[in-house]
Amino acid sequence: MEKDLIEYIAQSLVDDPSRVSVTETEGERGQLLALKVADDDIGKVIGKYGRIAKAMRTVLSASASKDGRRYSLEILE
Repeated sequence: MEKDLIEYIAQSLVDDPSRVSVTETEGERGQLLALKVADDDIGKVIGKYGRIAKAMRTVLSASASKDGRRYSLEILE
């Protein structure tokens, strides 16, 4: 569910939604979501001063805390 949430948010922000991919792996401190977008869209996902990336991490944390799980988001270039 959290993977779909991040994918939906990212696709809403970028110019090329078909190049958005989210992979989920097990990390040391819980689940790790890796977000990959087109090179031209990386700035739209990060935002000015990282505000959009921080907001996406906050929404992810709030969504995951309902189930008692822990997620982290990594934006890949």
